[in-house]
Amino acid sequence: MKFLLIRMPESYKKFDLFGDSQKVLSIYPPLGLEYIGASLEQDGNDVEIIDLGAENISREALKNHLMKSDAVGMSVYINNYKLAADIAKEIKAIDPGIPLIIGGPHCTLLGGSVLNQIPTADISVESEGELAILDLVRFFKGTKKLSDIHGINYRENNDIKSGRPLQVIDDLDGLPFPARHLTEKYDYGNFDGGLLPRKKFASMITGRGCPFKCRFCTRFGNIEGWRFRRRSPEDIIKEMQEISEKYKSVMIVDDTFLADTKAAHKIMDRLIELELNLDLYILGARVDTAEHELYKKMKKAGVKYVAFGIESGNQDVLDFYNKKITLPQIKKAIRLARKMDFITQGFFIFGAPFETKKHIDNTIKLATSLPFDIVVFQPLGYEIGSDIWAEAVKDKKISKEDISVLADSRRGLGNFTLDELNIFVKNGYRRFYFNPLYVSRLLFGTLLHRNTNHLKTIFRLAISPQMNRLL
Repeated sequence: MKFLLIRMPESYKKFDLFGDSQKVLSIYPPLGLEYIGASLEQDGNDVEIIDLGAENISREALKNHLMKSDAVGMSVYINNYKLAADIAKEIKAIDPGIPLIIGGPHCTLLGGSVLNQIPTADISVESEGELAILDLVRFFKGTKKLSDIHGINYRENNDIKSGRPLQVIDDLDGLPFPARHLTEKYDYGNFDGGLLPRKKFASMITGRGCPFKCRFCTRFGNIEGWRFRRRSPEDIIKEMQEISEKYKSVMIVDDTFLADTKAAHKIMDRLIELELNLDLYILGARVDTAEHELYKKMKKAGVKYVAFGIESGNQDVLDFYNKKITLPQIKKAIRLARKMDFITQGFFIFGAPFETKKHIDNTIKLATSLPFDIVVFQPLGYEIGSDIWAEAVKDKKISKEDISVLADSRRGLGNFTLDELNIFVKNGYRRFYFNPLYVSRLLFGTLLHRNTNHLKTIFRLAISPQMNRLL
Protein backbone atom coordinates (compact mmCIF):
# COMPACT_ATOMS: atom_id res chain seq x y z
CA MET A 1 0.00 0.00 0.00
CA LYS A 2 0.98 3.64 -0.47
CA PHE A 3 0.45 5.95 2.51
CA LEU A 4 0.48 9.73 2.43
CA LEU A 5 1.27 11.15 5.89
CA ILE A 6 0.53 14.83 6.47
CA ARG A 7 1.96 17.02 9.18
CA MET A 8 -0.24 19.94 10.27
CA PRO A 9 1.30 23.36 10.96
CA GLU A 10 1.43 24.10 14.66
CA SER A 11 -0.38 27.40 14.28
CA TYR A 12 -3.85 27.71 12.77
CA LYS A 13 -3.92 31.51 12.61
CA LYS A 14 -0.71 31.86 10.62
CA PHE A 15 -1.53 29.21 8.04
CA ASP A 16 -3.20 29.83 4.70
CA LEU A 17 -4.17 26.56 3.01
CA PHE A 18 -3.20 26.68 -0.67
CA GLY A 19 -1.76 30.18 -0.18
CA ASP A 20 0.87 31.57 -2.56
CA SER A 21 3.31 32.36 0.22
CA GLN A 22 3.78 30.64 3.52
CA LYS A 23 5.99 31.43 6.47
CA VAL A 24 7.95 28.36 7.60
CA LEU A 25 6.23 27.19 10.77
CA SER A 26 7.80 23.77 11.34
CA ILE A 27 10.90 23.99 13.50
CA TYR A 28 11.11 20.32 14.50
CA PRO A 29 10.81 17.31 12.21
CA PRO A 30 7.52 15.36 12.50
CA LEU A 31 9.02 12.64 14.67
CA GLY A 32 5.74 10.82 15.24
CA LEU A 33 5.07 10.53 11.52
CA GLU A 34 8.66 9.43 10.95
CA TYR A 35 8.08 6.58 13.41
CA ILE A 36 4.82 5.62 11.69
CA GLY A 37 6.55 5.81 8.31
CA ALA A 38 9.34 3.52 9.52
CA SER A 39 6.85 0.90 10.74
CA LEU A 40 4.95 1.01 7.46
CA GLU A 41 8.11 0.75 5.37
CA GLN A 42 9.42 -2.14 7.44
CA ASP A 43 6.12 -3.87 6.70
CA GLY A 44 6.68 -3.42 2.95
CA ASN A 45 4.52 -0.35 2.31
CA ASP A 46 5.41 2.84 0.44
CA VAL A 47 5.27 6.10 2.41
CA GLU A 48 5.42 9.81 1.64
CA ILE A 49 5.42 12.62 4.22
CA ILE A 50 4.22 16.16 3.47
CA ASP A 51 4.94 18.84 6.07
CA LEU A 52 2.44 21.64 5.49
CA GLY A 53 4.36 23.83 7.92
CA ALA A 54 7.51 23.58 5.83
CA GLU A 55 6.29 23.93 2.24
CA ASN A 56 3.62 25.61 0.19
CA ILE A 57 1.23 23.29 -1.58
CA SER A 58 -1.45 23.97 -4.19
CA ARG A 59 -4.77 22.19 -4.34
CA GLU A 60 -3.64 20.57 -7.59
CA ALA A 61 -0.43 19.33 -5.97
CA LEU A 62 -2.40 17.86 -3.07
CA LYS A 63 -4.69 16.16 -5.57
CA ASN A 64 -1.69 14.63 -7.34
CA HIS A 65 -0.36 13.27 -4.04
CA LEU A 66 -3.75 11.81 -3.18
CA MET A 67 -4.18 10.16 -6.57
CA LYS A 68 -0.95 8.22 -5.95
CA SER A 69 -1.98 7.11 -2.44
CA ASP A 70 -4.15 4.37 -1.00
CA ALA A 71 -4.67 5.97 2.42
CA VAL A 72 -3.91 9.23 4.25
CA GLY A 73 -2.73 9.75 7.81
CA MET A 74 -2.68 13.09 9.65
CA SER A 75 -1.26 14.13 13.01
CA VAL A 76 -3.58 16.28 15.15
CA TYR A 77 -2.74 18.44 18.17
CA ILE A 78 -4.91 20.51 20.50
CA ASN A 79 -3.76 23.79 18.94
CA ASN A 80 -4.37 22.77 15.32
CA TYR A 81 -7.40 20.46 15.29
CA LYS A 82 -9.53 23.10 13.56
CA LEU A 83 -6.99 23.33 10.77
CA ALA A 84 -6.88 19.53 10.60
CA ALA A 85 -10.65 19.53 10.15
CA ASP A 86 -10.34 22.01 7.26
CA ILE A 87 -7.64 20.00 5.52
CA ALA A 88 -9.52 16.75 6.08
CA LYS A 89 -12.53 18.33 4.41
CA GLU A 90 -10.40 19.34 1.42
CA ILE A 91 -8.95 15.84 1.15
CA LYS A 92 -12.39 14.26 1.03
CA ALA A 93 -13.60 16.84 -1.46
CA ILE A 94 -10.75 15.84 -3.77
CA ASP A 95 -11.02 12.09 -3.18
CA PRO A 96 -14.16 11.07 -1.23
CA GLY A 97 -13.22 7.40 -1.17
CA ILE A 98 -9.72 7.59 0.23
CA PRO A 99 -9.40 6.30 3.84
CA LEU A 100 -8.46 9.15 6.18
CA ILE A 101 -6.77 8.25 9.49
CA ILE A 102 -6.00 10.78 12.21
CA GLY A 103 -3.75 10.33 15.22
CA GLY A 104 -1.67 12.24 17.73
CA PRO A 105 -2.20 13.67 21.24
CA HIS A 106 -5.55 15.28 20.44
CA CYS A 107 -6.99 11.95 19.35
CA THR A 108 -5.63 10.24 22.45
CA LEU A 109 -7.07 12.81 24.85
CA LEU A 110 -10.52 13.04 23.23
CA GLY A 111 -11.06 9.41 22.23
CA GLY A 112 -13.89 8.78 19.82
CA SER A 113 -15.34 12.28 20.19
CA VAL A 114 -12.51 13.63 18.02
CA LEU A 115 -14.35 12.15 15.02
CA ASN A 116 -17.14 14.63 15.73
CA GLN A 117 -14.65 17.50 15.63
CA ILE A 118 -13.15 16.20 12.37
CA PRO A 119 -16.26 14.75 10.71
CA THR A 120 -14.60 13.75 7.43
CA ALA A 121 -12.00 11.52 9.14
CA ASP A 122 -12.76 7.81 9.03
CA ILE A 123 -10.55 6.40 11.78
CA SER A 124 -8.77 7.89 14.80
CA VAL A 125 -5.84 6.24 16.55
CA GLU A 126 -5.28 6.69 20.28
CA SER A 127 -1.81 6.75 21.84
CA GLU A 128 1.11 5.11 20.03
CA GLY A 129 0.34 4.27 16.42
CA GLU A 130 3.16 1.99 15.28
CA LEU A 131 1.20 -1.21 15.97
CA ALA A 132 -2.26 0.14 15.14
CA ILE A 133 -1.21 1.34 11.68
CA LEU A 134 0.02 -2.14 10.76
CA ASP A 135 -3.30 -3.64 11.86
CA LEU A 136 -5.06 -1.03 9.72
CA VAL A 137 -3.03 -2.26 6.73
CA ARG A 138 -4.45 -5.72 7.43
CA PHE A 139 -7.93 -4.22 7.54
CA PHE A 140 -7.48 -2.48 4.21
CA LYS A 141 -6.29 -5.78 2.75
CA GLY A 142 -9.36 -7.56 4.12
CA THR A 143 -7.63 -9.78 6.69
CA LYS A 144 -8.61 -7.98 9.92
CA LYS A 145 -11.73 -6.35 11.36
CA LEU A 146 -11.72 -2.82 12.74
CA SER A 147 -13.40 -4.07 15.90
CA ASP A 148 -10.35 -6.26 16.58
CA ILE A 149 -7.78 -3.47 16.33
CA HIS A 150 -6.41 -1.98 19.55
CA GLY A 151 -6.58 1.74 20.24
CA ILE A 152 -8.80 2.98 17.42
CA ASN A 153 -12.19 4.62 16.94
CA TYR A 154 -14.03 4.42 13.63
CA ARG A 155 -17.26 5.18 11.84
CA GLU A 156 -19.77 2.48 11.07
CA ASN A 157 -22.83 3.80 9.29
CA ASN A 158 -23.82 6.81 11.42
CA ASP A 159 -22.22 5.57 14.63
CA ILE A 160 -18.76 6.00 16.14
CA LYS A 161 -17.42 2.72 17.48
CA SER A 162 -14.26 1.63 19.26
CA GLY A 163 -11.88 -1.23 18.69
CA ARG A 164 -10.11 -3.03 21.49
CA PRO A 165 -8.36 -1.13 24.32
CA LEU A 166 -5.19 0.67 23.31
CA GLN A 167 -1.86 -1.12 23.61
CA VAL A 168 1.12 0.48 25.30
CA ILE A 169 4.36 -0.49 23.59
CA ASP A 170 6.66 -1.93 26.26
CA ASP A 171 9.73 -2.68 24.13
CA LEU A 172 10.74 0.65 22.62
CA ASP A 173 14.01 -0.90 21.46
CA GLY A 174 11.96 -3.12 19.16
CA LEU A 175 10.70 -0.18 17.12
CA PRO A 176 12.52 0.79 13.92
CA PHE A 177 14.31 4.11 14.03
CA PRO A 178 12.32 7.03 12.56
CA ALA A 179 12.30 7.18 8.74
CA ARG A 180 14.14 10.48 8.55
CA HIS A 181 14.81 10.08 4.84
CA LEU A 182 11.12 10.89 4.30
CA THR A 183 11.67 14.46 5.54
CA GLU A 184 15.22 15.11 4.31
CA LYS A 185 13.87 17.59 1.77
CA TYR A 186 12.91 20.01 4.56
CA ASP A 187 15.08 22.44 6.50
CA TYR A 188 14.39 22.19 10.23
CA GLY A 189 16.01 23.82 13.24
CA ASN A 190 15.25 27.46 12.40
CA PHE A 191 14.71 28.71 15.93
CA ASP A 192 13.90 32.22 17.09
CA GLY A 193 15.88 33.65 19.98
CA GLY A 194 19.43 33.06 18.82
CA LEU A 195 19.61 29.25 18.84
CA LEU A 196 21.71 28.27 15.81
CA PRO A 197 22.17 24.49 15.48
CA ARG A 198 24.42 23.15 12.75
CA LYS A 199 22.50 21.80 9.75
CA LYS A 200 21.17 19.35 9.03
CA PHE A 201 19.02 19.16 12.13
CA ALA A 202 17.17 16.10 13.48
CA SER A 203 15.22 15.16 16.60
CA MET A 204 14.89 12.00 18.67
CA ILE A 205 13.42 10.58 21.87
CA THR A 206 15.01 8.41 24.55
CA GLY A 207 11.79 7.37 26.28
CA ARG A 208 8.02 7.74 26.28
CA GLY A 209 5.76 8.90 29.03
CA CYS A 210 7.01 10.69 32.13
CA PRO A 211 7.57 9.50 35.71
CA PHE A 212 6.75 12.94 37.09
CA LYS A 213 3.28 14.35 37.58
CA CYS A 214 3.31 18.11 37.11
CA ARG A 215 -0.26 19.28 37.60
CA PHE A 216 -0.41 21.43 34.45
CA CYS A 217 0.92 18.73 32.14
CA THR A 218 -1.11 16.52 29.77
CA ARG A 219 0.86 13.28 29.74
CA PHE A 220 -2.03 10.84 29.25
CA GLY A 221 -2.05 10.07 32.98
CA ASN A 222 -5.78 9.41 32.75
CA ILE A 223 -5.29 6.53 30.30
CA GLU A 224 -5.29 3.04 31.73
CA GLY A 225 -1.98 1.30 31.22
CA TRP A 226 -0.08 4.43 30.23
CA ARG A 227 3.29 4.58 31.94
CA PHE A 228 6.84 5.77 31.58
CA ARG A 229 9.20 3.62 29.48
CA ARG A 230 12.86 4.13 28.64
CA ARG A 231 14.94 2.95 25.74
CA SER A 232 18.19 1.17 26.52
CA PRO A 233 21.41 3.20 26.37
CA GLU A 234 22.65 0.82 23.67
CA ASP A 235 19.65 1.50 21.42
CA ILE A 236 19.96 5.26 21.96
CA ILE A 237 23.64 5.22 21.02
CA LYS A 238 22.92 3.11 17.94
CA GLU A 239 20.38 5.68 16.72
CA MET A 240 22.76 8.57 17.41
CA GLN A 241 25.39 6.81 15.30
CA GLU A 242 22.90 6.51 12.45
CA ILE A 243 21.89 10.17 12.80
CA SER A 244 25.53 11.32 12.74
CA GLU A 245 25.98 9.87 9.25
CA LYS A 246 23.77 12.59 7.71
CA TYR A 247 23.07 15.17 10.42
CA LYS A 248 25.17 17.61 12.43
CA SER A 249 22.71 18.43 15.25
CA VAL A 250 20.05 16.46 17.09
CA MET A 251 17.49 17.70 19.61
CA ILE A 252 16.45 15.19 22.30
CA VAL A 253 12.82 16.19 22.71
CA ASP A 254 11.52 14.00 25.54
CA ASP A 255 11.34 15.38 29.07
CA THR A 256 13.23 12.63 30.84
CA PHE A 257 16.60 12.08 29.15
CA LEU A 258 18.63 13.15 32.19
CA ALA A 259 16.19 11.83 34.81
CA ASP A 260 18.09 8.53 34.99
CA THR A 261 21.56 9.86 35.76
CA LYS A 262 23.12 6.38 35.72
CA ALA A 263 21.95 5.82 32.14
CA ALA A 264 22.94 9.38 31.19
CA HIS A 265 26.50 8.77 32.42
CA LYS A 266 26.67 5.58 30.36
CA ILE A 267 25.44 7.32 27.21
CA MET A 268 27.84 10.23 27.61
CA ASP A 269 30.79 7.92 28.22
CA ARG A 270 30.01 6.04 25.02
CA LEU A 271 29.54 9.23 22.99
CA ILE A 272 32.91 10.49 24.18
CA GLU A 273 34.49 7.24 22.99
CA LEU A 274 32.78 7.38 19.58
CA GLU A 275 33.59 11.04 18.78
CA LEU A 276 30.58 11.35 16.47
CA ASN A 277 30.96 15.09 15.73
CA LEU A 278 27.26 15.45 16.56
CA ASP A 279 25.95 18.47 18.46
CA LEU A 280 23.40 17.50 21.12
CA TYR A 281 20.50 19.70 22.21
CA ILE A 282 18.52 18.63 25.28
CA LEU A 283 15.04 20.13 25.33
CA GLY A 284 13.76 18.76 28.64
CA ALA A 285 16.05 18.73 31.68
CA ARG A 286 15.20 18.74 35.36
CA VAL A 287 17.24 20.92 37.67
CA ASP A 288 17.31 18.24 40.38
CA THR A 289 19.48 15.98 38.19
CA ALA A 290 22.27 18.53 37.68
CA GLU A 291 25.62 17.21 38.89
CA HIS A 292 29.11 18.43 38.06
CA GLU A 293 30.59 15.16 36.78
CA LEU A 294 27.63 14.44 34.48
CA TYR A 295 27.66 17.97 33.06
CA LYS A 296 31.42 17.71 32.42
CA LYS A 297 30.78 14.54 30.40
CA MET A 298 27.90 16.22 28.56
CA LYS A 299 30.22 19.05 27.56
CA LYS A 300 32.86 16.63 26.28
CA ALA A 301 30.23 14.51 24.47
CA GLY A 302 28.99 17.46 22.40
CA VAL A 303 26.05 18.90 24.33
CA LYS A 304 25.51 22.51 23.23
CA TYR A 305 22.11 23.43 24.66
CA VAL A 306 19.99 22.50 27.68
CA ALA A 307 16.45 23.72 28.35
CA PHE A 308 14.88 23.68 31.80
CA GLY A 309 11.25 23.80 32.86
CA ILE A 310 11.61 26.27 35.72
CA GLU A 311 7.99 27.53 35.81
CA SER A 312 8.27 29.87 38.83
CA GLY A 313 10.55 31.78 41.16
CA ASN A 314 8.34 30.95 44.15
CA GLN A 315 8.53 27.76 46.18
CA ASP A 316 4.82 27.75 46.99
CA VAL A 317 3.95 27.92 43.29
CA LEU A 318 6.43 25.14 42.46
CA ASP A 319 4.83 23.02 45.16
CA PHE A 320 1.36 23.77 43.79
CA TYR A 321 2.49 22.56 40.37
CA ASN A 322 3.98 19.44 42.00
CA LYS A 323 7.32 20.16 40.33
CA LYS A 324 9.25 18.56 43.20
CA ILE A 325 12.16 20.97 42.76
CA THR A 326 13.51 23.79 44.89
CA LEU A 327 14.83 27.28 44.25
CA PRO A 328 18.37 26.32 45.35
CA GLN A 329 18.31 23.43 42.87
CA ILE A 330 17.27 25.82 40.11
CA LYS A 331 20.11 28.22 40.85
CA LYS A 332 22.67 25.42 41.09
CA ALA A 333 21.64 23.82 37.77
CA ILE A 334 21.65 27.03 35.72
CA ARG A 335 24.97 28.22 37.10
CA LEU A 336 26.53 24.81 36.49
CA ALA A 337 25.19 24.80 32.92
CA ARG A 338 26.69 28.26 32.39
CA LYS A 339 30.02 27.05 33.79
CA MET A 340 30.00 24.36 31.07
CA ASP A 341 29.19 27.05 28.49
CA PHE A 342 25.93 25.39 27.49
CA ILE A 343 23.31 27.56 25.80
CA THR A 344 20.60 27.62 28.45
CA GLN A 345 16.87 28.20 28.09
CA GLY A 346 14.30 28.58 30.83
CA PHE A 347 10.52 28.19 30.60
CA PHE A 348 8.32 30.13 33.01
CA ILE A 349 4.57 30.23 33.68
CA PHE A 350 2.43 33.06 35.04
CA GLY A 351 -1.06 32.62 36.44
CA ALA A 352 -1.30 29.97 39.16
CA PRO A 353 -4.66 30.42 40.95
CA PHE A 354 -3.20 32.18 43.99
CA GLU A 355 -0.37 34.08 42.29
CA THR A 356 -0.02 37.77 43.10
CA LYS A 357 2.01 40.52 41.46
CA LYS A 358 4.70 39.77 44.04
CA HIS A 359 4.84 36.15 42.88
CA ILE A 360 5.22 37.19 39.25
CA ASP A 361 7.85 39.78 40.11
CA ASN A 362 9.80 37.10 41.99
CA THR A 363 9.73 34.87 38.90
CA ILE A 364 11.02 37.64 36.64
CA LYS A 365 13.71 38.52 39.18
CA LEU A 366 14.85 34.89 39.29
CA ALA A 367 15.02 34.73 35.48
CA THR A 368 17.04 37.94 35.20
CA SER A 369 19.40 36.96 38.04
CA LEU A 370 20.47 33.69 36.41
CA PRO A 371 22.69 33.31 33.31
CA PHE A 372 20.03 32.12 30.85
CA ASP A 373 20.57 32.73 27.16
CA ILE A 374 16.91 32.37 26.20
CA VAL A 375 13.71 32.56 28.24
CA VAL A 376 10.05 31.89 27.52
CA PHE A 377 7.30 33.45 29.62
CA GLN A 378 3.70 32.37 29.05
CA PRO A 379 0.31 32.32 30.79
CA LEU A 380 -0.75 29.11 32.51
CA GLY A 381 -2.84 26.83 30.32
CA TYR A 382 -5.58 24.48 31.48
CA GLU A 383 -5.46 21.66 28.93
CA ILE A 384 -7.54 18.52 28.79
CA GLY A 385 -5.86 15.62 30.55
CA SER A 386 -4.04 17.73 33.14
CA ASP A 387 -4.86 17.69 36.85
CA ILE A 388 -5.65 21.41 36.97
CA TRP A 389 -8.01 21.04 33.99
CA ALA A 390 -9.86 18.17 35.70
CA GLU A 391 -10.17 20.20 38.91
CA ALA A 392 -11.46 23.25 37.05
CA VAL A 393 -14.08 21.09 35.34
CA LYS A 394 -15.07 19.57 38.68
CA ASP A 395 -15.40 23.07 40.17
CA LYS A 396 -17.49 24.09 37.12
CA LYS A 397 -15.10 26.89 36.21
CA ILE A 398 -14.72 25.38 32.75
CA SER A 399 -16.66 22.72 30.88
CA LYS A 400 -15.51 19.43 29.37
CA GLU A 401 -15.82 21.10 25.98
CA ASP A 402 -13.16 23.63 26.99
CA ILE A 403 -10.21 21.48 25.96
CA SER A 404 -7.63 24.27 26.22
CA VAL A 405 -8.15 27.39 28.32
CA LEU A 406 -5.66 30.03 29.45
CA ALA A 407 -5.78 31.26 33.04
CA ASP A 408 -8.20 34.17 33.35
CA SER A 409 -9.73 35.73 36.47
CA ARG A 410 -12.96 36.32 34.54
CA ARG A 411 -13.42 32.54 34.54
CA GLY A 412 -12.34 32.10 38.15
CA LEU A 413 -8.92 30.79 37.10
CA GLY A 414 -6.66 33.14 39.03
CA ASN A 415 -6.18 36.71 40.16
CA PHE A 416 -5.50 38.29 36.77
CA THR A 417 -7.25 38.61 33.44
CA LEU A 418 -5.58 37.11 30.39
CA ASP A 419 -4.84 40.65 29.19
CA GLU A 420 -3.07 41.40 32.45
CA LEU A 421 -1.06 38.17 32.23
CA ASN A 422 0.04 39.08 28.72
CA ILE A 423 1.26 42.43 30.03
CA PHE A 424 3.29 40.57 32.68
CA VAL A 425 4.72 38.37 29.91
CA LYS A 426 5.83 41.41 27.89
CA ASN A 427 7.29 43.01 30.98
CA GLY A 428 9.22 39.82 31.71
CA TYR A 429 10.74 39.82 28.22
CA ARG A 430 11.68 43.50 28.48
CA ARG A 431 13.36 43.06 31.84
CA PHE A 432 15.28 40.00 30.71
CA TYR A 433 16.40 40.83 27.18
CA PHE A 434 17.08 44.52 27.81
CA ASN A 435 19.03 43.74 30.97
CA PRO A 436 22.63 45.09 30.64
CA LEU A 437 23.92 41.93 32.35
CA TYR A 438 22.36 39.80 29.62
CA VAL A 439 23.83 41.85 26.76
CA SER A 440 27.24 41.91 28.41
CA ARG A 441 27.20 38.10 28.73
CA LEU A 442 26.63 37.80 24.99
CA LEU A 443 29.36 40.31 24.13
CA PHE A 444 31.79 38.64 26.51
CA GLY A 445 31.04 35.31 24.87
CA THR A 446 31.97 36.77 21.49
CA LEU A 447 35.35 37.98 22.76
CA LEU A 448 36.05 34.82 24.76
CA HIS A 449 35.35 32.35 21.96
CA ARG A 450 36.54 34.53 19.05
CA ASN A 451 33.48 33.82 16.94
CA THR A 452 30.38 35.73 15.93
CA ASN A 453 27.73 33.31 17.11
CA HIS A 454 26.94 35.46 20.15
CA LEU A 455 26.61 38.55 17.96
CA LYS A 456 24.31 36.56 15.68
CA THR A 457 22.28 35.79 18.79
CA ILE A 458 21.85 39.49 19.54
CA PHE A 459 20.90 40.20 15.91
CA ARG A 460 18.39 37.33 15.75
CA LEU A 461 16.87 38.44 19.04
CA ALA A 462 16.53 41.98 17.74
CA ILE A 463 14.52 40.86 14.71
CA SER A 464 12.70 37.88 16.24
CA PRO A 465 8.90 37.85 16.61
CA GLN A 466 9.46 37.43 20.34
CA MET A 467 11.10 40.85 20.56
CA ASN A 468 8.84 42.50 18.00
CA ARG A 469 5.91 41.75 20.29
CA LEU A 470 7.49 43.95 22.90
CA LEU A 471 7.69 47.07 20.72
